[in-house]
Amino acid sequence: MTRWNKLGATLATLLLAGALVTTANTGSFAQQRPTSADILEALKPAPRTRGLTTTPKQIQDQQFLQTIRGRTRALTLDERTKVADIAKDKQKIDLEVYFDYNSADIVQRAVPDLMELGKALSNPDLKGGTFLLGGHTDGKGGEEYNQKLSERRAAAVKKFLLEKFQLPEETLVTAGYGKEQLKKPDAPFAAENRRVQIVNLEVKQSASK
Repeated sequence: MTRWNKLGATLATLLLAGALVTTANTGSFAQQRPTSADILEALKPAPRTRGLTTTPKQIQDQQFLQTIRGRTRALTLDERTKVADIAKDKQKIDLEVYFDYNSADIVQRAVPDLMELGKALSNPDLKGGTFLLGGHTDGKGGEEYNQKLSERRAAAVKKFLLEKFQLPEETLVTAGYGKEQLKKPDAPFAAENRRVQIVNLEVKQSASK
């Protein structure tokens, strides 16, 4: 391999290394930053089976979600644990949102991805949903510090979406999970752990209504 071929291969590897997007159902996109269509597809609720009844747990979950819709203060430990339990079986997508080091300030290179997220959440197909913006850090630093940092980062994403897309504030729920839910527990300092997870927690009505 010539020197220029080696250089080209190295640059290609570096470009691909920055693209991490995973969904609950489809694994990973083809090594690229997500489009609004990708995000929409990941968050769309599965079609309801005709005649399927709502379980008591689902009713309780919906009632709980009503109590935290539009919440401005941070969720308590019990509340964010409850939200995580509800979220585990829901449609979701992870976005690698870039922040300044030890900061909740969104950096410029994160804006295109957040714009795509805003477009997806504005789509009529997601009308009536309640969406969790879950902030996650890597394993560096103390638990309390990371908890607060992840809360501020999730709040920063919510503020961005509200300002740019005028989404109803009550449809966005933020929670910080610090380093509790590492995406790569075997590599706690990996960049993949520093993410914001968006989860479609509930659907109030279909887009046709």
